[in-house]
Amino acid sequence: MPDIHTQAIHFGVIGYGNIGKRHARHIMAHPYARLSAICDSVAEQYSQLPTTLSFVARHTDYRQVLQMPEVEVVNVCTPNYLHADMTIAALEAGKHVVCEKPMALSSSDCRRMIAAAAQNDRKLFVVKQNRYNPPVTAVKSLLEQGILGRVYQVQVTCFWNRNDDYYLQSAWRGRKALDGGCLFTQCSHFIDILYYLIGSVQCTAGSIANFGHRHTVEFEDSGAFVLRSTRDNTLVSFSFSTCAYSRNMEGAITIIAERGVVKIGGQYLNTIEYQDIANCQIADLPEGNPPNDYGAYKGSMSNHDKVIENVVETLNGRTNIATNGYEGMHVVEIIEQMYATVTP
Repeated sequence: MPDIHTQAIHFGVIGYGNIGKRHARHIMAHPYARLSAICDSVAEQYSQLPTTLSFVARHTDYRQVLQMPEVEVVNVCTPNYLHADMTIAALEAGKHVVCEKPMALSSSDCRRMIAAAAQNDRKLFVVKQNRYNPPVTAVKSLLEQGILGRVYQVQVTCFWNRNDDYYLQSAWRGRKALDGGCLFTQCSHFIDILYYLIGSVQCTAGSIANFGHRHTVEFEDSGAFVLRSTRDNTLVSFSFSTCAYSRNMEGAITIIAERGVVKIGGQYLNTIEYQDIANCQIADLPEGNPPNDYGAYKGSMSNHDKVIENVVETLNGRTNIATNGYEGMHVVEIIEQMYATVTP
């Protein structure tokens, strides 16, 4: 039975590449979401359009989507460097915006986006879908309830594989001004989960290197950082690499706390790999969604169905934005600070 109290929300997806296709698919699957338009500057993206999209408006200029009165929400799924300006244009056109990660490539751009949302009385959603991973939600609950006690130390690792084919697929990938670097593209979800679980952090030292991608990438492919939480001085070590041989190895967060130790692991923060918690056992977690599979490589967990659900529920007045512009901006601020501490 349809819910007479729920209004259908009409979406337009800008950027119909790998992640844009995923947004479109989940919009179409939601009973109260309607896909009104898709847009990509590369018309060839439409060459194998599924029949389910045959009646959806197709554009090659995103401004055409912004002129469609039926579109209420614009999903910005374009390359990193385009997020800020396209988001601001959509907000100024009276649209709510769902912005893919990273929110922008500078905190100053993030502030412009937040200001545009406020000035136009529109909502700005930032995609941080790993917050919905069952192990992450379980550990977040333990921390909120105080079951783990004071957190002493956290270790974050992201050891993935990004080969030459990945960078050669698109002209913007691997370009410092357009991509931003590994912390923006591969690691922003891990930085967000660190922030989500223990709050604000300050970076104290860092080192980066490009070991295996000098011929294709303008920035680092490996790095190690030391951070401290501003709340209780928790010690954080953060290590990443896109040089894992052949395939993604691990995406993990280990928490050593006053009353327990727990490791969220797997390749995509999708399992509880270790736990020893006083008078508590994390059990019977629901099975998470599979990772985003792009053929030549795999990305983070595919929880975009929950992102779309949050947009529909928020715009129908039943909940709040899961990850707002201020949280997205704070992740970018942490990334900027991490890069600023790098020693030659």
